[in-house]
Amino acid sequence: MDRSLRESLFRQLSLDSLFLESQGIIDYSLLLGLHFRAPEHLKSLLETPDSLHTPESSVTDVDGVISSGEHLILPRGLVLVTHEPSSVSTLPGPHIRGNALKAFSIGNKEADLLLPGTGRLRVQLGVHMPAQANHRIVQDDTDSTEFELFEVYDIILFLGVIDILQEYNLKKKIEHKYKSLKFDPLSISAVEPKAYSKRFISFLEKVFPLDP
Repeated sequence: MDRSLRESLFRQLSLDSLFLESQGIIDYSLLLGLHFRAPEHLKSLLETPDSLHTPESSVTDVDGVISSGEHLILPRGLVLVTHEPSSVSTLPGPHIRGNALKAFSIGNKEADLLLPGTGRLRVQLGVHMPAQANHRIVQDDTDSTEFELFEVYDIILFLGVIDILQEYNLKKKIEHKYKSLKFDPLSISAVEPKAYSKRFISFLEKVFPLDP
């Protein structure tokens, strides 16, 4: 994610988890919706069916560049631009959910998301947040040596913390003691609120890593 977008996200997640921790609440999660933009190399296959480029002969490097012989196809990607209220699309309806976010990549200004062929959307906390997903594939070739392929996808995130208001009460404390006899005490769902909050944030930091 853009550095500033990630900082805003984790600032809010930390505040939310601290509040739930203070209320003795566990068993909350991050509900994450992913809208995948079609990879550019797949678009090219659809637009030019007689192209020599095939999935079997292509390799995706870590930057998302598709190479096949002399063919190089660069993903068009999602573009962040400075917010312009008069240009933002409200179809299929206005999303008023989170604070408007500033993006590091455009000089820490409030951002709109430009979708090629679609429109311009306001970037808000939890709504229309652009990111890139990397799918690592480990394969074995005929010589039994492992090699890795990377599939890179442009995605738009919709997210929020969901909670079933589960209090860490006596019943949950007994559950923790019982399950700790068989499993790692920190790996089970029923842990005390402070440990749950810390584990929640630590896991999400792996899901949304810092840019290398």
